[in-house]
Amino acid sequence: MRRILIADDHILIRSGLRQILTNEFPSAIIEEASDAEELLKKVLSQHWDLVITDISMPGKSGLEILKEIKLYDPTIPVLVLSMFPEEQYAIRALTTGASGYLNKMSAPDEIVKAINQISLGKKYITPGLAEQLANNLRNDQDKELHESLSTREFEIFKLLANGKSVSEIAEQISLSPSTISTYRSRIMVKMNLHTNADLIFYCIGHKLV
Repeated sequence: MRRILIADDHILIRSGLRQILTNEFPSAIIEEASDAEELLKKVLSQHWDLVITDISMPGKSGLEILKEIKLYDPTIPVLVLSMFPEEQYAIRALTTGASGYLNKMSAPDEIVKAINQISLGKKYITPGLAEQLANNLRNDQDKELHESLSTREFEIFKLLANGKSVSEIAEQISLSPSTISTYRSRIMVKMNLHTNADLIFYCIGHKLV
């Protein structure tokens, strides 16, 4: 009997996914987690045939949790379902260990198709992501500056670009303001930027916001 764990901090998203899964896999056991801590606790305490998780949840980021899940059991298939476009996080998710990446606006049929393919031990790659992966084979010197950021740095980079203050970011991702300030300084050095305005203009120019 298939066991599926859905992790998202929005109850409407979890309910919608549960309905899709129940319709398609009526015999499946489906459970939910509302934040990163609950997700990791359930993964470590029970067996799952599939985990579907968001990237942005209270506590640790979804990609950090994905890394911990894969360290615990590399065989657990994980489908990342996020509000962020593929070009921003999909490759990061796949290299961290995800079996697939879909935007939350994806049609139910595509979600089911992804689940079926991942359940066979395969990766689910959309045509858009396949093109992105092909483009990613270019030489390192051609990469954009933001591609040099770590997953956590990129997360904070995006939050800064969306106008969040250091204290707001600290509260959102459960880190201290001083830690966020350190990340901000590191990001500015890597990106050769000097102010938040520079950062916002960069994001607008590269269609990251």
